[in-house]
This record gives sequence, C-alpha cells and structure tokens, in this order.
Amino acid sequence: MNTPKGKLIAVGGNEDKGTYPNPKSKKKYYLDFFELGILKRFLQEIPNKSPHIEVITSASMIPFEVGERYASAFGILGCECANMMHIREEEDAHLPEYIERIRKADGVMFSGGDQSRITRMFRDTEILDILKHRYQNEEFVIAGTSAGAMAMSKTMIKGGSAPESLLRGSVKIGEGLNFIDEVIIDTHFVTRGRFGRLMEAVVTHPKTVGIGLGEDTGILITEGHIVETIGSNLVVIADSHEVGYTNIDEVEKGRPVAIEHLVMHVLAKGNIYDIEERLFFKDEQALKQARLQER
Repeated sequence: MNTPKGKLIAVGGNEDKGTYPNPKSKKKYYLDFFELGILKRFLQEIPNKSPHIEVITSASMIPFEVGERYASAFGILGCECANMMHIREEEDAHLPEYIERIRKADGVMFSGGDQSRITRMFRDTEILDILKHRYQNEEFVIAGTSAGAMAMSKTMIKGGSAPESLLRGSVKIGEGLNFIDEVIIDTHFVTRGRFGRLMEAVVTHPKTVGIGLGEDTGILITEGHIVETIGSNLVVIADSHEVGYTNIDEVEKGRPVAIEHLVMHVLAKGNIYDIEERLFFKDEQALKQARLQER
C-alpha cells in the first residue's frame, strides 16, 4: 500500500473537551485541554485553518448529548463549522446528504460508544470508500475516540473482560474499518487494566503491534506508520513480532495463555514509535536524526 497523505488520530477516551470549570471541577482538567488538548491538535493537523468538521456519533447511545459536548469543545477552540452526523441506522449511511458532507469535510471524528455499531453502520458503504480514498490521497485527517479509535484498524477488539484476559477466548475480535493494518488498538487502557486483553489480542494475531491508549491520551499516525503520543497520559506498545513460544493454539478455552518474549514499550507525550521498523524514538528530532543517518 502506498504511503497515505492523510493522518489518523486515535484517542483513548475521556479526552478533555474544554468544559468550563465549576466549583466541583478540577482546575487541572480545564487547563489540560488547552495545554495538551487533543482536539486542538486535531484542528492543527488540518491544512484548512477554517475547517469543516464532521463528528460521527453512530457509536453512541446518547448521540445528541455527545454531539453537544463536541460542538461546545470545538466552539471554544474557534472552530465555527463542526457539524454532527447522527447516523442511527445502516440505511441512513447510504443517504446522499451524508455522502456529500463527507466529500466536503476537511476532517472527520468518530465518537465513542460501541465500536461494533460503527463497523455495522459503515462497512461496505460509499462513505467508508470516500474516507479511505481521501486518507490515502489527500491531507485529510480522520480521528476517533474510544470506540472510534478501536474501529480504525483492520483487526478490532470487539470486547472482552479485562480480569479474564490471558485466558484463551476471553477477548472478542472482529473486523474494523481498516484505515490501518497490522495494528490492534485498545482504549481506556490504564484505568480499566486492559494490559492482558491487548497482549492476548496481539498473540492471537501474530506479527501485529498492539497500541493501548490511556485516557485523555492519543496518537497521531503519519505516513501510515509513524506514531506520536499526544495528550496527558501514556501509550503502551505491545509488539508480537518476536514472540517465541505460546500455547495460544493448544490450550483449551478458558485456560491460561503462555507467551514468550512479547516486547513492550511505554510512550509519554512527544515520544514516537515506528510501526514498520518497530523502533522507539525520544522525540521528533531523534527520528529526524535517525533518518539522516540512514541516507
């Protein structure tokens, strides 16, 4: 596949949307939005400085409430054209109105909720074809939070109990939107203790890289394989390429899974990981220096 011209932003969930502080809110939560704000970075990555944004709320069971929060957040950031797509049924995803809005948008964001709703609504649709084409051929930005982030990859975690992970069969896998291959994304990663869930997912699918996103944290993916951590928390990388022994294909369902040599990395804000080369870089400058040395 050719190097995409577009960018992906996957967010771990609970991203600070810039809610104005009140007596019960924490000041830090308010400040993080402006100092480390992922939504602000989303807007900055779009070439058009007066962008037309479409927020797709299909994953959520409370789409109008979610839409109001995003509209407020983008308004605080000065984005005057952030529209909501409350697509609730599969047939609605084929309506010409929505297709035309996707053609005209400068960036799209998928909200959180249930990732299986996203794939059910948009798989085999013209909207998905347009998104993939624009991501490959234009400086187009696709973002997703929580379920919207998990649905970005070809192989997608549908569900599974974190406490029961690493017991064979506890993680449910499905097919995502396939904006990016050979990775598996999990969200709310640290707060909900999903380390074992991601480990089982990548070992079940050899030669994949798992990306676990903390809350109010995300990744910016450029060139289809350069991952930069953005936001206030951390990102965990689980690389299954060097796995030696595993009993995943032998052990009975519900029994513990053994894994030899699963490589892990932890990325904080500004750290970079190259999915293709499977290399960690302290920052963008370190990546540039490494590329210069290769020439």
